[in-house]
Amino acid sequence: MEKIKVLFVCMGNICRSPTAEGVFTKLIKEHDLETHFAIDSAGTHAHHTGNEPDLRAQSAALERGIDLSHLRARQVTYGDFEDFDFLLAMDDENYSILINACPEHHQAKIKYFLDYAPHLNERQVPDPYYGGQYGFERVLDMVEEASAGFLKALRESGGIK
Repeated sequence: MEKIKVLFVCMGNICRSPTAEGVFTKLIKEHDLETHFAIDSAGTHAHHTGNEPDLRAQSAALERGIDLSHLRARQVTYGDFEDFDFLLAMDDENYSILINACPEHHQAKIKYFLDYAPHLNERQVPDPYYGGQYGFERVLDMVEEASAGFLKALRESGGIK
């Protein structure tokens, strides 16, 4: 069976996208779907390449049973557009960067992650880096909603059983 390959993308790959990777990984484990997915995260910028996720993101995630400590930041590569089925952007800026860097024949793979949680009435996951702890909790809440919506959309489309 061909795995569904999902890449979560934010700017530095130390807050939002590793949080999304961790949340979605936990969700598919809870549904016993690990064999159906390959999940990763990356940033559009290389500022934090090789670094672990922000300690505040790790702490907030760990309180919800999600360990992000093993993740390391990396930058999106040209090969990611070919390799992944979905590149899920956290906000307008990163969506634009992805679209502009992506070959035209792969652009349909790029989506806003929060489009899978339309009831939130938001399209952008805010960057919590310069905010307080509440920002990381808010990101987790949004990412949990979008992860559930993304999994539901995949099931409804017949992508997984």
